[in-house]
Formats: sequence, C-alpha cells, structure tokens
Amino acid sequence: MKPVIEVTGLAKAFTLHQQHGVVLNVLNVLEALDFSVLPGECLILHGPSGAGKSTLLRTLYGNYLPKAGSSIRLLHDGQFVEMVGAEPRMTLAVRRATLGYVSQFLRTIPRVNCLNVVMEPALARGVEHAQAQQRAQALLLRLGIPESLWSLAPNTFSGGEQQLVNIARSFMVHWPILLLDEPTASLDEVNRNVVIELIAEARAAGSALIAISHDTATRDAIADRYLDMTPKELEHAC
Repeated sequence: MKPVIEVTGLAKAFTLHQQHGVVLNVLNVLEALDFSVLPGECLILHGPSGAGKSTLLRTLYGNYLPKAGSSIRLLHDGQFVEMVGAEPRMTLAVRRATLGYVSQFLRTIPRVNCLNVVMEPALARGVEHAQAQQRAQALLLRLGIPESLWSLAPNTFSGGEQQLVNIARSFMVHWPILLLDEPTASLDEVNRNVVIELIAEARAAGSALIAISHDTATRDAIADRYLDMTPKELEHAC
C-alpha cells in the first residue's frame, strides 16, 4: 500500500517584524518535517501548545505558504500533485475532491439554513439533491441536532451545536485525506463517541487522517501513529 500524502522538508516561519524590506525577527514554527500517511491510517500530531500543530494543518490545507524547499505531495485524481506553489485552481480542485478539513469553527454564509450548509459538499460534487438531503438529515439526527433546527441558520446556534453542524458537513462525503483539528473538543461523551464512530467509518472507507486531539479517549480510539512536534529546545530541557 502506498501513501496518499507525502511531506518532506516542510518548514514554516512567520515574520514578526519587517522594516524597509529587512526582516528583523522571524518565528520558525515548523522545521524540516518529514512524514507520510497511508489510506485508512490516522496520524496524531503530538506536542505542547504552541508546537505548531494547527499551523501544520493549515499549511497542509494551503492556508499558509511554507518555506522554499518544502514539499507536500497529495494523491489527487489518480496522480500525485505538488501543493507547494500550486495554482489556485488546483488548490480548489483538491479541496473539493481530495482534502477535507474539520476545523473547530463553523464558517457559514448568513441566512443559509442548517440543512443546506451540511449538504453543500455533496452538492458541489454533483450528488443529486434528494440523496444529499437524505445523507445530511441522517448525520444531523445521529449528532443530536433536532429537525426543528434544520431550517434555521447555524450562526444562530450555540457553540456546541455549531460544532456538530460543522462535523456533519465534514462527513457528508468521502475524503481521501482528512485533516482533523480537535474534532471532539467541548463535546459531551455521547457526541464524542458518535464522532469517533464517524472517524472509524472514514478510515474503513480508506481515508488517511491527520489529527490533533487533546482528549485522551479520542486519541486512544483513533490513533495509529504519533508525530512528535515537541520543539527541540524543550526536548533538550527534559
């Protein structure tokens, strides 16, 4: 079995201060990371707060531009594509069909109702409306979002309800590669277990997962391997 994502020499820095084109202070967040993930495998990013775990996920998703020399290769539409320096249309195509991202925050268009928010990823792939609606309804019920809320805009929901809508939306379709940023944060035990079940189903369908979780029960349930991101200065201090 071959990996569906291969990362080599991945580095990311943030310029904290620049004057007249001269960089005065740079924060190196990611340094020379190398890893790959197989279909059906879950890699957990491990390290203290500030180690760059969320930065890594955002860099993989294309929200952050890594340093020169970095490489992020994804299997997309039957062939590997290099995402560092990719054209915007390629990034959008990969996000539509290959690379999913479960963030901690739901970003929606105001006045779009809950059911349509959840259905959108399937409709974007050309799934028939009736089929997408059936899948969305099943996910919302499974996650405890009552039918009385489906016609309302999620931005009127509580934080926990918004997180559940975000999870339902993220699991609407199959993603060959799925990035998970604290998917069970702030959830009660019942919904945490539902999310763990959804993750297990995604893995069984062949999804490669890269996840952050500070919840021990979630990590123990989904992890195959850990990527230690502890900064070198902290390693030396131990």
